[in-house]
Amino acid sequence: MSPRASDGSIQLPVWGAHGAEAREKCGVFGVWGAPHPGTLAYAGLLALQHRGQESAGIAVTDGSAIMRHAGMGLVSSVFAPERLAALDAHGHARAAPSGSPGGAIGHNRYSTTGASLLENAQPLMGFMSGGQVAVAHNGNLVNALELRRRLEEGGRLFRTTSDTEVVLQLLAARAAEGVADPLAAALAELRGAFSLVLLFDDRVEVARDPWGWRPLAIGRMADGSFAAASETIALDIVGARTLGEVEPGTIATLSDSGVQSRRYAPQAKRTAHCVFEHVYFASPASRLFGQSVQQVREKLGEALAREAPAKADLVMPMPDSGRSAAMGFARISGLPYREGIIPNRYVGRTFIRPSPEERAMAVRLKLNIVAEVVEGRRCVVVDDSIVRGTTTKAKMDQLRGAGAREIHLRISCPPIRHPCFFGIDFAEPSQLVANGREVEEIRRLLGVDSLHYLSIDGMLGAASTAEHPPEHFCTACYSGEYRIAIPEEVGKHVLTAKC
Repeated sequence: MSPRASDGSIQLPVWGAHGAEAREKCGVFGVWGAPHPGTLAYAGLLALQHRGQESAGIAVTDGSAIMRHAGMGLVSSVFAPERLAALDAHGHARAAPSGSPGGAIGHNRYSTTGASLLENAQPLMGFMSGGQVAVAHNGNLVNALELRRRLEEGGRLFRTTSDTEVVLQLLAARAAEGVADPLAAALAELRGAFSLVLLFDDRVEVARDPWGWRPLAIGRMADGSFAAASETIALDIVGARTLGEVEPGTIATLSDSGVQSRRYAPQAKRTAHCVFEHVYFASPASRLFGQSVQQVREKLGEALAREAPAKADLVMPMPDSGRSAAMGFARISGLPYREGIIPNRYVGRTFIRPSPEERAMAVRLKLNIVAEVVEGRRCVVVDDSIVRGTTTKAKMDQLRGAGAREIHLRISCPPIRHPCFFGIDFAEPSQLVANGREVEEIRRLLGVDSLHYLSIDGMLGAASTAEHPPEHFCTACYSGEYRIAIPEEVGKHVLTAKC
């Protein structure tokens, strides 16, 4: 049942600062053989800033020791020029004895509720029988609690609440046992989503889970050095030519010998690429799962226009993530494309405030309506998704206040009705406005004249290719069909950091 006020109207649930719309996942970056590895990692993280804004970290090796720096906040605030210079100097020191520049890994992080702590900032560092190691992780392990309990019973001490430390401790345990390939042995025990970058004294290792939930690509620079990143935009920024994606179930080693790959597990018969990466998370300038993100989003808008045309005067995007789909919708519908909602790029994150007045002001600060565009007009508003609906309703109220005659809301993905256990921060069903509600009820709740979500078939038709067919995408947050079994305890936030 939807909550109702005393007057019988439908009420949207109110959550605290971490109950906002879907949060970005994490971004990982690795480089080997570069003369200034710290600076390159910094540039890569800047390119991936959209994937996480709570903390950032870089680890660099000189061939015998790893130097790490991490902090809370944006990349630009965590790494002062002198800090970057120290990281570069440490990495470049490797060139003196070996004649080869060094390597680095980096991480941008967005955590779930209660986990925004410096101790959880990545890369995490540890020791194993072969020396130091640092690791950075994008994804979420559904068997992390089970593994952690087993490792603790075996005497392993944990310093963080992050599921990423499970990877670190498992690797150290397998190395101590004398396993020939401790990393492969450790990864074979993990279940869930992970794209990993690991830094050793003499190499960077990158790995992807057998289902391929999260993207991970490798590129080569003109000087012969190699880089790996969550998205190809980061490779572009550092001047690397993309060589391809890391195959699901494989480990790729970046070293002085070049790039070498080995398989630690069979690729899943049906991979589970996260379609929400195309819908919202990834940069439009990236390529992932075989397609340009920008082109996919335009195709999502085109499919939406075919499924749900509207008699209207104009099409406008909900900035910034709805812009590409709105372009596609306008192209098919023949309606003029207008920018009627302008984002204020000088306002930082506006977390949801306690009172309705403060929440409304927070939205007004972030988005300004161009009254001359919307007043008296029938407007098609295109957005990428609706997660909990509070922010969307505030935006629709702004449009009404500016004089919009009709509002036809079009969403370029299906209703999000189910929790994600693979790295997206809307795990609780109570946070999802579409959970337990029909579209008509959501329409009335948001106060729009019409509402239409893109169908699952329409979404998959835009995202899929011959190499990556529709059945190879994860749609669990829409359909409730999970590719692997989810332990009951996972949804209880027993590990408060899921990144």
